[in-house]
This record gives sequence, C-alpha cells and structure tokens, in this order.
Amino acid sequence: MDTRQALERVVEFYETLSPSSLARIAQVYAADACFKDPFNDVCGLAAIESVFRHMYQQVLDPRFRVTHSMGEGGEAWLAWEFRFRFRGWRAGQVQCIRGATHLCFASDGRVASHRDYWDTGEELFARLPLMGALMGWLRRRLAAPQGR
Repeated sequence: MDTRQALERVVEFYETLSPSSLARIAQVYAADACFKDPFNDVCGLAAIESVFRHMYQQVLDPRFRVTHSMGEGGEAWLAWEFRFRFRGWRAGQVQCIRGATHLCFASDGRVASHRDYWDTGEELFARLPLMGALMGWLRRRLAAPQGR
C-alpha cells in the first residue's frame, strides 16, 4: 500500500465531494471503515454515506478544501476548511469551519478509520445568535487576565 497515493485519493474525493460523487465512497473507504466527528460515530459504508447525505440536507453549498496533508506508514493527517451556508438563518453568509482529520488506511489503501477534530464551540456554536452571546460571555469570564 502506498500511503501517498491513498492520501491523494482521499483529498481528491473530499475536494470534489457532491451528492453524486458519494456513489464512489467504496473506492475511498473500506467496507467496515469507521468515521467519527463531534456529532457522529459510525461504522460501515452505508452509515458513512448517510452522514454525508445528511450534511447535504442541513447546509447549502458545502465544500471541503484541504490546506495541508502528510502521511506515512499507513496513517495520514489533513488540515482542512469546510465552507457552507446555513439553510434559512443567515443563508447568504458563507461560514468556515477549520479542522483536522486523522486517517488510518487498510492494506488495500482505502480508509479504515477516519477521525475529525474541530472545535464545535468556536467554529459553530459561537456563531448562533443566543449560543454565541452565552459563549462570548463564558470565554471572557474564564479567560486569563491579559497584560498584568
């Protein structure tokens, strides 16, 4: 298995992801692959595909852009930006979530394990009207004093 080629296949899949490209998910993920992010913890192709289909129902114009990647010995890390627009509320405003992904590849080069890391508080909840105000207050209250 060539980790570099496997990593390139994953990056291309995510950067061109669309509802129709989900039909290729078995080329990228192993049949028993596991996927975990702050909201989902699933295993199997059907469950992983369902996570992405749900994403297309929840947000408008979702796009991933991988900003950095590195891989070696059957594992890889990606740094990425996820841009989208909320449905309804603030639908015109593009949102951006930044995060990282740890991947482990099966011997055939497909993804066996996918784990996303991103701060739901700062990257998502703080942008919601009531939650944002509460989180801002908490952040100011809990932050260390500056310049003393």
